Amino acid sequence: MDAMQIGFWAVAMLVVLALVFDFMNGFHDAANSIATVVSTGVLKPQHAVLFAAFFNVVAIGVFQLKVAATVGKGIAEPGIIDHHVVFGALVGAITWNVITWYYGIPSSSSHALIGGIVGAVIAKAGAGKLIGAGVGKTVLFIFVSPLLGFTLGSLMMVLVAWICRRTPPLKVDRWFRRLQLVSAGLYSLGHGGNDAQKTIGIIWMLLISSGYAAASDKMPPSWVIWSCYLAIGFGTMFGGWRIVKTMGQKITKLKPVGGFCAETGGAMTLFIATAIGVPVSTTHTITGAIVGVGSVRNASAVRWGIAGNIVWAWVLTIPASAFVAAVAYWASFTLY
Repeated sequence: MDAMQIGFWAVAMLVVLALVFDFMNGFHDAANSIATVVSTGVLKPQHAVLFAAFFNVVAIGVFQLKVAATVGKGIAEPGIIDHHVVFGALVGAITWNVITWYYGIPSSSSHALIGGIVGAVIAKAGAGKLIGAGVGKTVLFIFVSPLLGFTLGSLMMVLVAWICRRTPPLKVDRWFRRLQLVSAGLYSLGHGGNDAQKTIGIIWMLLISSGYAAASDKMPPSWVIWSCYLAIGFGTMFGGWRIVKTMGQKITKLKPVGGFCAETGGAMTLFIATAIGVPVSTTHTITGAIVGVGSVRNASAVRWGIAGNIVWAWVLTIPASAFVAAVAYWASFTLY
Protein backbone atom coordinates (compact mmCIF):
# COMPACT_ATOMS: atom_id res chain seq x y z
CA MET A 1 0.00 0.00 0.00
CA ASP A 2 1.55 3.31 -1.06
CA ALA A 3 1.65 6.58 0.91
CA MET A 4 -1.33 8.04 -0.94
CA GLN A 5 -3.48 5.00 -0.14
CA ILE A 6 -2.43 5.14 3.52
CA GLY A 7 -3.33 8.84 3.54
CA PHE A 8 -6.75 8.16 2.01
CA TRP A 9 -7.63 5.46 4.54
CA ALA A 10 -6.39 7.61 7.41
CA VAL A 11 -8.62 10.46 6.24
CA ALA A 12 -11.57 8.08 5.78
CA MET A 13 -11.21 6.68 9.30
CA LEU A 14 -10.94 10.16 10.78
CA VAL A 15 -14.09 11.24 8.92
CA VAL A 16 -15.89 8.25 10.45
CA LEU A 17 -14.52 9.17 13.90
CA ALA A 18 -15.73 12.76 13.40
CA LEU A 19 -19.21 11.50 12.53
CA VAL A 20 -19.13 9.32 15.66
CA PHE A 21 -18.41 12.51 17.62
CA ASP A 22 -21.27 14.25 15.80
CA PHE A 23 -23.64 11.40 16.67
CA MET A 24 -22.50 11.58 20.30
CA ASN A 25 -22.98 15.34 20.22
CA GLY A 26 -26.64 14.81 19.29
CA PHE A 27 -26.95 11.97 21.82
CA HIS A 28 -25.28 14.01 24.58
CA ASP A 29 -27.10 17.26 23.78
CA ALA A 30 -30.55 15.77 23.12
CA ALA A 31 -31.37 16.86 26.66
CA ASN A 32 -30.82 20.50 25.70
CA SER A 33 -33.49 20.29 23.02
CA ILE A 34 -36.10 18.14 24.76
CA ALA A 35 -35.62 18.36 28.54
CA THR A 36 -38.10 21.17 29.05
CA VAL A 37 -40.76 19.82 26.70
CA VAL A 38 -40.49 16.35 28.32
CA SER A 39 -40.37 17.58 31.92
CA THR A 40 -43.49 19.72 31.44
CA GLY A 41 -45.34 16.73 29.96
CA VAL A 42 -46.03 18.38 26.60
CA LEU A 43 -44.44 15.50 24.67
CA LYS A 44 -43.56 11.93 25.55
CA PRO A 45 -39.82 11.23 25.40
CA GLN A 46 -39.99 9.04 22.29
CA HIS A 47 -42.01 11.69 20.43
CA ALA A 48 -39.78 14.51 21.68
CA VAL A 49 -36.55 13.01 20.32
CA LEU A 50 -38.09 12.49 16.87
CA PHE A 51 -39.41 16.05 16.93
CA ALA A 52 -36.01 17.46 17.92
CA ALA A 53 -34.09 15.30 15.42
CA PHE A 54 -36.31 16.51 12.58
CA PHE A 55 -35.54 20.16 13.33
CA ASN A 56 -31.84 19.38 13.83
CA VAL A 57 -31.69 18.26 10.20
CA VAL A 58 -34.02 20.97 8.84
CA ALA A 59 -31.43 23.51 10.05
CA ILE A 60 -29.32 22.58 7.01
CA GLY A 61 -31.48 24.90 4.91
CA VAL A 62 -31.63 27.77 7.40
CA PHE A 63 -28.12 28.76 8.50
CA GLN A 64 -24.99 29.79 6.64
CA LEU A 65 -21.81 27.85 7.44
CA LYS A 66 -20.15 30.59 9.50
CA VAL A 67 -19.60 28.37 12.55
CA ALA A 68 -18.05 25.67 10.34
CA ALA A 69 -15.67 28.29 8.92
CA THR A 70 -14.64 29.36 12.43
CA VAL A 71 -13.88 25.79 13.52
CA GLY A 72 -12.29 24.76 10.22
CA LYS A 73 -10.15 27.82 9.60
CA GLY A 74 -10.34 30.08 12.65
CA ILE A 75 -9.00 28.11 15.65
CA ALA A 76 -5.56 26.98 14.46
CA GLU A 77 -3.30 27.89 11.56
CA PRO A 78 -4.23 25.57 8.65
CA GLY A 79 -0.60 24.64 7.98
CA ILE A 80 -0.23 23.04 11.40
CA ILE A 81 -3.19 20.67 11.08
CA ASP A 82 -2.51 17.03 10.20
CA HIS A 83 -4.02 13.59 10.82
CA HIS A 84 -2.52 13.37 14.30
CA VAL A 85 -3.93 16.73 15.40
CA VAL A 86 -7.44 15.86 14.18
CA PHE A 87 -7.24 12.41 15.82
CA GLY A 88 -6.14 13.93 19.13
CA ALA A 89 -8.89 16.58 19.01
CA LEU A 90 -11.63 14.02 18.36
CA VAL A 91 -10.40 11.57 21.01
CA GLY A 92 -10.23 14.38 23.59
CA ALA A 93 -13.76 15.56 22.77
CA ILE A 94 -15.31 12.08 22.65
CA THR A 95 -13.66 11.03 25.93
CA TRP A 96 -15.00 14.06 27.79
CA ASN A 97 -18.48 13.54 26.30
CA VAL A 98 -18.56 9.92 27.48
CA ILE A 99 -17.41 10.84 31.00
CA THR A 100 -19.95 13.65 31.43
CA TRP A 101 -22.78 11.59 29.88
CA TYR A 102 -22.04 8.71 32.27
CA TYR A 103 -22.30 10.97 35.31
CA GLY A 104 -25.30 12.88 33.92
CA ILE A 105 -23.44 16.21 33.77
CA PRO A 106 -24.65 18.66 31.09
CA SER A 107 -21.26 19.73 29.71
CA SER A 108 -20.45 21.26 26.34
CA SER A 109 -19.67 19.04 23.35
CA SER A 110 -18.71 22.22 21.51
CA HIS A 111 -16.09 23.30 23.99
CA ALA A 112 -14.86 19.72 24.31
CA LEU A 113 -14.11 19.81 20.57
CA ILE A 114 -12.47 23.24 20.75
CA GLY A 115 -10.46 22.09 23.78
CA GLY A 116 -9.42 19.00 21.83
CA ILE A 117 -8.16 21.09 18.91
CA VAL A 118 -6.30 23.43 21.28
CA GLY A 119 -4.66 20.57 23.20
CA ALA A 120 -3.54 18.70 20.07
CA VAL A 121 -2.16 21.84 18.42
CA ILE A 122 -0.24 22.85 21.57
CA ALA A 123 1.16 19.31 21.85
CA LYS A 124 2.42 19.53 18.29
CA ALA A 125 3.68 23.09 17.91
CA GLY A 126 2.88 25.20 20.97
CA ALA A 127 0.25 27.85 21.66
CA GLY A 128 1.73 30.20 19.06
CA LYS A 129 0.02 28.24 16.28
CA LEU A 130 -3.45 28.93 17.66
CA ILE A 131 -5.46 31.82 16.21
CA GLY A 132 -6.15 34.13 19.12
CA ALA A 133 -9.31 35.74 17.71
CA GLY A 134 -11.06 32.41 17.08
CA VAL A 135 -10.10 30.88 20.43
CA GLY A 136 -10.83 34.15 22.23
CA LYS A 137 -14.39 34.59 20.99
CA THR A 138 -15.15 30.92 21.72
CA VAL A 139 -13.88 31.29 25.30
CA LEU A 140 -15.71 34.62 25.69
CA PHE A 141 -19.02 32.98 24.78
CA ILE A 142 -18.56 30.43 27.56
CA PHE A 143 -19.70 33.34 29.72
CA VAL A 144 -21.79 35.31 27.21
CA SER A 145 -24.10 32.49 26.03
CA PRO A 146 -25.45 31.46 29.48
CA LEU A 147 -25.75 35.12 30.52
CA LEU A 148 -27.59 35.95 27.31
CA GLY A 149 -29.78 32.85 27.74
CA PHE A 150 -30.44 33.88 31.37
CA THR A 151 -31.33 37.44 30.36
CA LEU A 152 -33.57 36.53 27.43
CA GLY A 153 -35.25 33.67 29.32
CA SER A 154 -36.02 35.86 32.32
CA LEU A 155 -37.22 38.77 30.14
CA MET A 156 -39.52 36.39 28.26
CA MET A 157 -40.89 35.16 31.60
CA VAL A 158 -41.55 38.70 32.82
CA LEU A 159 -43.18 39.66 29.49
CA VAL A 160 -45.42 36.59 29.45
CA ALA A 161 -46.39 37.10 33.10
CA TRP A 162 -47.43 40.69 32.31
CA ILE A 163 -49.37 39.75 29.16
CA CYS A 164 -51.20 36.89 30.92
CA ARG A 165 -51.69 38.63 34.27
CA ARG A 166 -55.49 38.56 33.97
CA THR A 167 -55.84 35.19 32.24
CA PRO A 168 -56.95 32.15 34.28
CA PRO A 169 -53.97 29.84 35.05
CA LEU A 170 -55.60 26.79 33.42
CA LYS A 171 -56.09 28.72 30.18
CA VAL A 172 -52.47 29.93 30.27
CA ASP A 173 -51.27 26.38 30.80
CA ARG A 174 -53.36 25.15 27.85
CA TRP A 175 -51.98 27.87 25.53
CA PHE A 176 -48.40 27.30 26.43
CA ARG A 177 -48.61 23.54 26.06
CA ARG A 178 -49.21 24.28 22.37
CA LEU A 179 -46.76 27.16 22.14
CA GLN A 180 -44.02 25.06 23.71
CA LEU A 181 -44.00 22.92 20.57
CA VAL A 182 -43.03 26.06 18.63
CA SER A 183 -40.30 27.04 21.09
CA ALA A 184 -38.91 23.48 21.25
CA GLY A 185 -38.81 23.36 17.45
CA LEU A 186 -36.94 26.68 17.31
CA TYR A 187 -34.45 25.56 19.94
CA SER A 188 -33.82 22.26 18.11
CA LEU A 189 -33.34 24.24 14.90
CA GLY A 190 -30.73 26.42 16.62
CA HIS A 191 -29.07 23.36 18.17
CA GLY A 192 -28.71 21.61 14.80
CA GLY A 193 -27.55 24.81 13.10
CA ASN A 194 -24.75 25.53 15.57
CA ASP A 195 -23.61 22.06 16.65
CA ALA A 196 -23.63 20.17 13.33
CA GLN A 197 -21.41 22.88 11.90
CA LYS A 198 -18.66 22.16 14.44
CA THR A 199 -18.19 18.68 13.01
CA ILE A 200 -18.45 20.07 9.48
CA GLY A 201 -15.64 22.43 10.48
CA ILE A 202 -13.27 19.74 11.76
CA ILE A 203 -13.85 17.50 8.71
CA TRP A 204 -13.27 20.54 6.49
CA MET A 205 -10.05 21.21 8.42
CA LEU A 206 -8.98 17.60 7.81
CA LEU A 207 -9.77 17.72 4.09
CA ILE A 208 -7.81 20.97 3.65
CA SER A 209 -4.77 19.61 5.52
CA SER A 210 -4.76 16.37 3.48
CA GLY A 211 -5.19 18.06 0.11
CA TYR A 212 -8.76 16.89 -0.56
CA ALA A 213 -10.06 20.47 -0.33
CA ALA A 214 -8.49 23.90 -0.88
CA ALA A 215 -8.15 26.51 1.86
CA SER A 216 -9.66 29.03 -0.56
CA ASP A 217 -12.91 27.04 -0.89
CA LYS A 218 -15.94 28.95 0.33
CA MET A 219 -17.76 25.79 1.40
CA PRO A 220 -16.88 22.18 2.23
CA PRO A 221 -18.17 19.39 -0.05
CA SER A 222 -21.92 18.85 0.13
CA TRP A 223 -21.49 15.26 1.36
CA VAL A 224 -19.76 16.62 4.46
CA ILE A 225 -22.65 18.98 5.21
CA TRP A 226 -25.36 16.36 4.75
CA SER A 227 -23.56 13.61 6.65
CA CYS A 228 -22.96 15.88 9.67
CA TYR A 229 -26.55 17.10 9.88
CA LEU A 230 -27.88 13.56 9.55
CA ALA A 231 -25.42 12.22 12.15
CA ILE A 232 -26.45 14.78 14.78
CA GLY A 233 -30.11 14.11 13.98
CA PHE A 234 -29.68 10.36 14.51
CA GLY A 235 -27.77 11.05 17.74
CA THR A 236 -30.63 13.17 19.04
CA MET A 237 -33.09 10.38 18.20
CA PHE A 238 -31.28 8.06 20.61
CA GLY A 239 -31.17 10.72 23.33
CA GLY A 240 -29.19 11.12 26.53
CA TRP A 241 -31.75 10.40 29.24
CA ARG A 242 -29.40 10.79 32.20
CA ILE A 243 -28.91 14.44 31.30
CA VAL A 244 -32.60 15.05 30.51
CA LYS A 245 -33.40 14.49 34.20
CA THR A 246 -30.77 17.00 35.35
CA MET A 247 -31.80 19.67 32.84
CA GLY A 248 -35.55 19.19 33.07
CA GLN A 249 -36.16 18.78 36.80
CA LYS A 250 -33.10 19.07 39.02
CA ILE A 251 -32.21 22.71 38.30
CA THR A 252 -35.77 24.02 38.77
CA LYS A 253 -39.31 22.69 38.33
CA LEU A 254 -40.77 23.89 35.03
CA LYS A 255 -44.32 24.41 33.83
CA PRO A 256 -45.22 24.81 30.13
CA VAL A 257 -45.02 28.61 30.34
CA GLY A 258 -41.53 28.38 31.87
CA GLY A 259 -40.46 25.80 29.32
CA PHE A 260 -41.63 28.07 26.51
CA CYS A 261 -39.71 31.06 27.88
CA ALA A 262 -36.52 29.07 28.49
CA GLU A 263 -36.57 27.49 25.02
CA THR A 264 -37.37 30.79 23.29
CA GLY A 265 -34.62 32.66 25.14
CA GLY A 266 -32.17 29.85 24.39
CA ALA A 267 -33.19 29.69 20.71
CA MET A 268 -32.70 33.45 20.30
CA THR A 269 -29.20 33.13 21.77
CA LEU A 270 -28.29 30.26 19.41
CA PHE A 271 -29.64 32.10 16.36
CA ILE A 272 -27.53 35.16 17.22
CA ALA A 273 -24.35 33.14 17.83
CA THR A 274 -24.76 31.08 14.65
CA ALA A 275 -25.39 34.21 12.58
CA ILE A 276 -22.07 35.72 13.71
CA GLY A 277 -20.14 32.44 13.42
CA VAL A 278 -19.44 31.70 17.08
CA PRO A 279 -19.41 28.02 18.15
CA VAL A 280 -21.35 28.21 21.42
CA SER A 281 -22.50 25.61 23.88
CA THR A 282 -26.16 24.71 23.59
CA THR A 283 -25.81 23.26 27.10
CA HIS A 284 -24.59 26.55 28.56
CA THR A 285 -27.31 28.44 26.70
CA ILE A 286 -30.33 26.39 27.81
CA THR A 287 -29.00 26.06 31.37
CA GLY A 288 -28.72 29.85 31.63
CA ALA A 289 -32.23 30.24 30.24
CA ILE A 290 -33.72 27.67 32.65
CA VAL A 291 -32.02 29.36 35.62
CA GLY A 292 -33.29 32.75 34.38
CA VAL A 293 -36.86 31.50 34.21
CA GLY A 294 -36.62 29.87 37.65
CA SER A 295 -35.12 32.97 39.26
CA VAL A 296 -37.96 35.19 38.00
CA ARG A 297 -40.48 32.91 39.65
CA ASN A 298 -38.54 32.72 42.90
CA ALA A 299 -34.77 32.71 43.46
CA SER A 300 -35.21 29.87 45.94
CA ALA A 301 -36.86 27.79 43.19
CA VAL A 302 -33.45 27.36 41.57
CA ARG A 303 -31.28 24.61 43.02
CA TRP A 304 -28.10 26.61 42.98
CA GLY A 305 -25.98 23.68 44.17
CA ILE A 306 -26.88 21.68 41.03
CA ALA A 307 -26.28 24.75 38.88
CA GLY A 308 -22.91 25.24 40.59
CA ASN A 309 -21.86 21.66 39.78
CA ILE A 310 -22.75 22.26 36.14
CA VAL A 311 -20.62 25.43 36.08
CA TRP A 312 -17.64 23.46 37.41
CA ALA A 313 -18.08 21.04 34.50
CA TRP A 314 -18.05 24.02 32.13
CA VAL A 315 -14.81 25.32 33.64
CA LEU A 316 -13.11 21.92 33.36
CA THR A 317 -14.29 21.04 29.84
CA ILE A 318 -11.65 22.80 27.73
CA PRO A 319 -8.59 21.95 29.89
CA ALA A 320 -9.72 18.33 30.46
CA SER A 321 -10.43 17.64 26.77
CA ALA A 322 -7.23 19.50 25.82
CA PHE A 323 -5.17 17.27 28.12
CA VAL A 324 -6.68 14.06 26.71
CA ALA A 325 -6.22 15.39 23.16
CA ALA A 326 -2.53 16.15 23.81
CA VAL A 327 -1.97 12.60 25.09
CA ALA A 328 -3.87 11.14 22.11
CA TYR A 329 -1.83 13.29 19.70
CA TRP A 330 1.43 12.08 21.25
CA ALA A 331 0.29 8.44 21.07
CA SER A 332 -0.81 8.79 17.45
CA PHE A 333 2.38 10.58 16.40
CA THR A 334 4.55 8.01 18.18
CA LEU A 335 2.80 4.92 16.86
CA TYR A 336 1.93 6.00 13.30
